[in-house]
Amino acid sequence: MNEKVLSTKKNGMLVLIITTLLYLAAIAGCIFGGMIVNDGGLPVLLIISIIWLCIGWIPYCGLKVLKPQEALVLTLFGKYVGTLKNDGFYYVNPFCTSVNPAAKTKLNQSGDVDGGAQKAFAVTVKNEVSFGEASSRKISLKIMTLNNNRQKINDCLGNPVEIGIAVMWRVTDTAKAVFNVDNYKEYLSLQCDSALRNIVRIYPYDVAPNVDTTGDGVADEGSLRGSSEVVASRIRDEIQQKVSEAGLEVIEARITYLAYAQEIAAVMLQRQQASAIIDARKMIVDGAVGMVEMALDRLNEKEIVELDEERKAAMVSNLLVVLCGNHDTQPIVNTGSLY
Repeated sequence: MNEKVLSTKKNGMLVLIITTLLYLAAIAGCIFGGMIVNDGGLPVLLIISIIWLCIGWIPYCGLKVLKPQEALVLTLFGKYVGTLKNDGFYYVNPFCTSVNPAAKTKLNQSGDVDGGAQKAFAVTVKNEVSFGEASSRKISLKIMTLNNNRQKINDCLGNPVEIGIAVMWRVTDTAKAVFNVDNYKEYLSLQCDSALRNIVRIYPYDVAPNVDTTGDGVADEGSLRGSSEVVASRIRDEIQQKVSEAGLEVIEARITYLAYAQEIAAVMLQRQQASAIIDARKMIVDGAVGMVEMALDRLNEKEIVELDEERKAAMVSNLLVVLCGNHDTQPIVNTGSLY
C-alpha cells in the first residue's frame, strides 16, 4: 500500500461560498415559485428549489479543515482514495470517509489526537459531538513520545532488572500506518517491549568478565549501566526494523529508568558496597606501602638512624597500622632507649 497525497483539493472556501449562495437562491426560488403557482403558473421553480433545500447540505460533508502536521486518510466505499496531508481548507467527495483505527487508543504517550478533542467536544449538542468524533480521525504527523511501562527483564547473567524507555516517533506513511497494521499505536508499543527485552538480555547490568555483548566472540566491557547510549541505539535500530512496514519512523530511544529488581536490590547494593570497600582498601594499601618504602629510603639516605631487620619490621608494622587503620591511632611515645 503506497501513500497518495491529495494536494489539488484546496478549494473548500469556493465550494462553501457556492453552496451557500445556492441555498439562498433556493430559498428565494421557493418564495417566487410559490407566487407563480398562486398565479396559475407551472411549479417548476418551486420543485427545483425544494429539491435543492433537501439535498443541498450534502456538499457541506465534503469540507475538511486541516491544521499543520495533521493528515486525513480517505476511503470511498472501502477503496483508498488518498491522503490530505498539508494544512488548508479542502473539499473532497462528500461520500468519502476518514479512517484512523488508532483514534481512540490512549497509550502512555504525548500527542494523542483524540486526547483533548473528545473532552473539548463532549457536550450534549449532537452536532458538536459528531464534529469532535470526526476530528479524532485525523492522524498526527508530529513527533510524539511513547513512554511504556517499566519491565522486569533478566540480564545476560540472569539478574532481574527493571528498565523503562522513552521512544520518540512519528508517522511518515499514513497509508501503511492505517492499512498495513490493525492499530499502529498498539503495534509500536508491542514492538518497543519486544525490542527492549531482546537487547537487555544481551547485556549485564554492570561490567562483568567474559561477557560478549557485541557478538564478535571477544569479551568486552559493555553493560546496561555503563553503555546506555549504545544500548539505546541498538534498541532504536531494532524497533525501526519492525515498524518500517507500518509507516513509522523511530527518531530516538532513551533509557529513562534502570535499577535492579526489588527482590535482589538490597543484595546487589551490599555487593557494590563491598566492591567499593575492596577497591578503596587496595588503594590505601598501595599508598601505605609506598609511604613506608619512602620513609625507609630517606632514613637510610640521611643516615639518621641505623635499624636492624627486626627494628625495620617493627617500624613497617607500626606504619602500616597507622596508615591503613579505619580510626585515628593513639601514639605511644617511648622516652627510654630504643634498644
